[in-house]
Amino acid sequence: MTQPSLLLDRLRAAGITDVVSVETASGGLAADAGLAHLNNGTTLFVKTFPDPPGDDAFATEAEGLEVLRARGGIATPEVIVATRDLLVLESLAPRPQDERFWADFAHALARHHTVTRHDRFGWHRDNWLGRRRQHNAWSDDGFAFFAERRLLRWLDEPKVFAALGKAGRAQLERLCARLPEILPDAPACLVHGDLWAYNVMATADGAAALIDPAVSYTWAEVDLAHLWTTAPPAEAAGFFDLYAELTGLDRAWRERMPVIQLRQHLAVIAQFEPDWGAAAIARETLARF
Repeated sequence: MTQPSLLLDRLRAAGITDVVSVETASGGLAADAGLAHLNNGTTLFVKTFPDPPGDDAFATEAEGLEVLRARGGIATPEVIVATRDLLVLESLAPRPQDERFWADFAHALARHHTVTRHDRFGWHRDNWLGRRRQHNAWSDDGFAFFAERRLLRWLDEPKVFAALGKAGRAQLERLCARLPEILPDAPACLVHGDLWAYNVMATADGAAALIDPAVSYTWAEVDLAHLWTTAPPAEAAGFFDLYAELTGLDRAWRERMPVIQLRQHLAVIAQFEPDWGAAAIARETLARF
């Protein structure tokens, strides 16, 4: 549970001393978060780890927010402070509960994925997915990158090793060997990397704005799969077909979503208890291999 006193102490340590109050914020899973209300009426979003998983966790998150905005035009909050212990951001608004918002976001995300294409897969340094390092070493081969850095990487995690069992681990290895048969050969682009519905918010004028990235250059369908499989709101129903139309996805894209989303299920198994059914879903997906 988020402790407002911890957030307040770390705000003061970072030189932000004109805080009237701090209230907790819900939605995040890995870190403690809240809203800090300042004397001048400004509200800031603040985030901390009681025990930071690494010295660069917030630095890489701040970098991700800035590159999403600078390279692809996706709105993200302004970074105010990023230290080892604290991330302070411009406060965003809750997203509107209407279909127009999601249609506009489909256009924005399709444009972002199109204009940020890259000739390699990876990122210039590792960053973080929750409290675990995301391995981003460069690769010229998208299938090898996804297999090694996004799927097999999780077998080193004790909870994943145990949850899959011997049969599941063998199935995952067989799946990875067959990725070129299962998935289309697609270019890399700059992805958010953790794009579930709770990480989609809004600017003051109602445009979609993203938080909590785990950026890298990889398949655009990594972002699509995460939204598709993590209970998007009813008003987002039209988003997916519109995105597919705008980007020229083939008709089989829905069938690929469980395979691509395995990466996120494995990350959830590794980090959280309970795992909200992630282990059961992963085993079901792997059963056919």
